[in-house]
Amino acid sequence: MKYFVTGTTGFVGGVLAKKLREAGHEVNASVRSPEKAKELQALGVKLFKGDVTDKESMREAMTGVDGVYHVAGWYKVGTRDKSGGEKVNVQGTHNVLELMRELKIPKGVYTSTLAINSDTKGVPADENYKFTGKHLSEYDRTKAEAHKIADEFIAQGLPLVIVQPGLIYGPGDTSSVRTSLLNLFKGQLPMLPRQTAYSWAHVDDIAHGHMLAMEKGKIGESYIICGEYYELYEAFKLAAQTAGVRAPMAAAPGMMKAMSVLVKPFDSLMPESYTSEGLRIISGVTYIGDNSKAKRELGYNPRPVSEGWVATVKHEMKNQGL
Repeated sequence: MKYFVTGTTGFVGGVLAKKLREAGHEVNASVRSPEKAKELQALGVKLFKGDVTDKESMREAMTGVDGVYHVAGWYKVGTRDKSGGEKVNVQGTHNVLELMRELKIPKGVYTSTLAINSDTKGVPADENYKFTGKHLSEYDRTKAEAHKIADEFIAQGLPLVIVQPGLIYGPGDTSSVRTSLLNLFKGQLPMLPRQTAYSWAHVDDIAHGHMLAMEKGKIGESYIICGEYYELYEAFKLAAQTAGVRAPMAAAPGMMKAMSVLVKPFDSLMPESYTSEGLRIISGVTYIGDNSKAKRELGYNPRPVSEGWVATVKHEMKNQGL
C-alpha cells in the first residue's frame, strides 16, 4: 500500500514511517526541512517539502495514496508561546482532513489523545467518556478542538478512524518524560507527586496500534490505544531501581497544586516544567484510559511498563554512558 504520513520527523510519526517501510509499504511524507529528514529518506520514505499549516503544500504528497496517517501535532506544556496549538493541532488537522476529502482518499487514521479529557479524576475513560470543564493545558484544549473537527468530518462522510494514545515513551522520546529521566540520572529530580497517573505505552506499540487501526479499524470509530495504568512516582521509582540511583521523594498532590498557584506571577521567568501550567498537569491528576475496545476489535496488545519502561531506562543509561 501507499500511505501519506504527517509528523514523520516527530517521535511517533518517525517510528510509524519506519514500521510501514519495514512492512513493505510506500510512504510519502511532508516535512518542513528535507535536509533534517535524511534518515527517513535512507529508509525509502519519499520526502515532500510541506507543512500541515499549509494545505496546498501537502497536495502532491497526498495525491494517489491508499491511506492517510495524520500524526503531526504540537505538544508543549508550560511554554510561553502557545500559538502552535491553534496553528498545528486545530488548523493543521482541518487542512489535512479537508485535503483528504478533496482527493477522495479511501481511508485515514487521525492521532488524537487521551488528553482531550484532561484530568479524568481516577476514571479510566473509554471512547464514550464526555469531558466537561476547563482543560488543564493549551495542548489538551487544542487537541480536544481537533478531535471535534475530526468527528465533524466523519459525520460528513469522511472515511476516518481516530486513535487515542496516552503517555508515550521509548527510545527517541523528546518529551518531558525523557528530560525527567535524565534529571533522575543526574540526581536532579528531587520529588514527584503521588496519585498522578497516566496510561503508559511504548512507542512501538503505539505505532502498531496506528497500523491496526488502518487495517482493521471501523470507519467512524475511535479507539483508545493507551497502555497500562501507572503512577508517575512509581514509574520513576522503578527507573531509579533499574539505574541504581536515588529515587525522588514522594510529594503530596496538594503541595504541587499550591506551588502551581504560587509560581504563576513568575511564569515568564520559570523553566517550562516549573511554570504554573507545568506544575498543574502533574498535581495529582490522572490521564488514564480503557483500551479494551482496541484489544477486542483490533487485536491491540501493548507491553507492560515492567518490560517496556525498564528497557527504555536501560537504553537511556547506555546513551548516557552509565
